[in-house]
Amino acid sequence: MAPAGDREGYWGPTTSTLDWCEENYAVTWYIAEFWNTVSNLIMILPPIFGAMQSIRSGLEKRYIASYLALTVVGMGSWCFHMTLKYEMQLLDELPMIYSCCIFVYCMFECFKTKNSVNYHLLFTLVLFSLIVTIVYLKVKEPIFHQVMYGMLVFTLVVRSIYIVTWVYPWLRGLGYTSLGVFLLGFLLWNIDNIFCDSLRNFRKKLPPVIGVTTQFHAWWHILTGLGSYLHILFSLYTRTLYLRYRPKVKFLFGIWPVILFEPLRKQ
Repeated sequence: MAPAGDREGYWGPTTSTLDWCEENYAVTWYIAEFWNTVSNLIMILPPIFGAMQSIRSGLEKRYIASYLALTVVGMGSWCFHMTLKYEMQLLDELPMIYSCCIFVYCMFECFKTKNSVNYHLLFTLVLFSLIVTIVYLKVKEPIFHQVMYGMLVFTLVVRSIYIVTWVYPWLRGLGYTSLGVFLLGFLLWNIDNIFCDSLRNFRKKLPPVIGVTTQFHAWWHILTGLGSYLHILFSLYTRTLYLRYRPKVKFLFGIWPVILFEPLRKQ
């Protein structure tokens, strides 16, 4: 998607099927797309904290897996944008499918008994992931991956809307914030793809400190990373409400949202 003629750096020629709009090796010789790389920190560090908190709170393993899956996506995306190598691209894109499948499983199992396992849904999602993986390795067509990922996200959106409309209407704020943040990231992702030449030309006229703010693919990482994190909170809040854990959303340092659980009232 980037114009031809970008410079080469430490990792050598680009072998990925996608090359995004950020100028390659413009910041450092060691990182192909610097801002697209470091913006993945939001998908790496907070979910690790979330997984640790879930373990301490004795939550179901599916939610620990959700947090860790988001971390894996962030690490894969870091490696992809740092190198622009095809193998690292797969490390980014395939975990996006796998993590969304975990999210789907969690959302459709919110209202089941504790530690239950839906083997039919589990088998379906594993089979879907396997088919997508095999086909994508064969065809190497990014649009195929994007459509499959979009299907999973659409499933999550429909399920979330159902929950905030018919089950827990008071969770609309968290549910719609997650969706809105994610959709804003998707909008910027499209602008970055469609108007890449114009963005690059505009960026050249700006001071570097301001030009950084036009790296819309980096904003896609930040916003979808935050949106995905908020979705896990929404899913976890829904689940723990059903299990009567009395969850509360708190803000660490007044900024970052986490879920804490109040002690159960004695009867």
